[in-house]
Amino acid sequence: MHDGTLLAAVDLGSNSFRLEIGRFEHGHVQRVEYLKETVRQGSGLDEDRNLSQEAMQRGWDCLARFAERLAGFPRAQVRAVATQTLREARNREAFLARGGDILGYPIDVVSGPEEARLIYQGVARLLPQSDERRLVVDIGGRSTELILGQQFTPHAVASFRVGSVAWSTRYFADGALTPAAFQAAEIAAKAVLDEALGVYQPSTWEVAYGSSGTAGAIGDILTAAGGPPGLITRAGLDWLCDKLMRAQHTDRVRLDGLKEDRRPVIGGGVSVLRAVFDLLGIERMQVAQGALRQGVLYDLLDRELPETDLRTTTVGGLMQRFGVDAAHAQRVSQVACALFEQAAPPGSERAARKLDWAARLHEIGCRIAHSDYHRHGAYILDNTDAAGFAVSELHHLGLLVLGHRGKVRKLEVDWSDAQLALQLACLRLSVALCHARRPPDTEGITLSRKGTKFVVSTRPGWAAAYPQSAYLLREESAAWQRTPWELEAQLR
Repeated sequence: MHDGTLLAAVDLGSNSFRLEIGRFEHGHVQRVEYLKETVRQGSGLDEDRNLSQEAMQRGWDCLARFAERLAGFPRAQVRAVATQTLREARNREAFLARGGDILGYPIDVVSGPEEARLIYQGVARLLPQSDERRLVVDIGGRSTELILGQQFTPHAVASFRVGSVAWSTRYFADGALTPAAFQAAEIAAKAVLDEALGVYQPSTWEVAYGSSGTAGAIGDILTAAGGPPGLITRAGLDWLCDKLMRAQHTDRVRLDGLKEDRRPVIGGGVSVLRAVFDLLGIERMQVAQGALRQGVLYDLLDRELPETDLRTTTVGGLMQRFGVDAAHAQRVSQVACALFEQAAPPGSERAARKLDWAARLHEIGCRIAHSDYHRHGAYILDNTDAAGFAVSELHHLGLLVLGHRGKVRKLEVDWSDAQLALQLACLRLSVALCHARRPPDTEGITLSRKGTKFVVSTRPGWAAAYPQSAYLLREESAAWQRTPWELEAQLR
């Protein structure tokens, strides 16, 4: 990444959508532009956890405006991430498909722990260098993330389904700010957050930071009232809660520093933050400048190279946890990636990296049972929290792991995705060539693509020298019948 490169992060939060554009200079990202729109998508979830058409349209309209500003940005320099509302929404694929088309870039739904990791990166990158042990609290619209960390390393991450929009909708739905409503909201928040006590107790951190909208809004109000800039205290929270109850209704709240878009959700935000203060024994909290979107920008830098990509480290951790045969995984990866490099178009390096990860994880399900281990492996990847990965990325790896053996025609995949089809062909061919669990003789073996046909060919005499491998390649050719793709084996 060269100095002067522009990077962009789109944060699709439950309350607001945000666009952060930064310029990479000398190892840091300097803000160029920041756009925020209150979309309040989280309030558009019905009892069946489906987003209303109105909530989706508000999101699409906002993304269209962001898209105009992002026109011309290379895909590798933009990342859009969605959080709790779209984690919950049963009809999220409908929103994501159209939203990605409108924005011009894919939208990644990230898990709660991954959101927490990115939040910590954003906070840590904008703080002075220090060895202090930090607690970071991020109260969003429908989730609250807690992180313990030191310098740039998060040591514990957690996400809880409690937030300013959700709690305002549930406990302050009519706008009434009564003592009974605050009491009920705080008790309910503590019930959800109670399991955090074992990990996030006061002895584990030295300084508490609040990031994102709720902490920033409360910090602005307390500063405007004469408090120290950027500091939230327990006494300040009590004062603010008393002010809200005296107003009795959100329509009558008049506080310097309170922005209009925060007024409808201030009751839920204050009640959740008071619950966090009480549970974790916090007396003072500093308002952090960094948040999820800054973490996404710095993560874009890390993803540029395999050696700095956290996902590579995560794959290694999964291999170790599930007892994968590392030597065999390495063999399969090397052969698959070599074949992919021959047939893939220029600029496919990121797809090759994902193929490498899938090859290294193709036997991850063996720890559960060898029978149907490819299905177990796909299930693990679809249901694990893996640092650095979006939900869609894990599903993609799961599809490759599921499809590396068995009947190709039964796979429920998007066959119009030529890159996925090539990854799958390379992985299956590699598994066949490495069947003896020793380095295969691949000299003279080539793979090419002609339209919807893959052609694997060998040097003269190879088929006679390796009859079992030749048999498996012919079987693989037959396995692609009755799919939109053809695999031709030219064995000599």
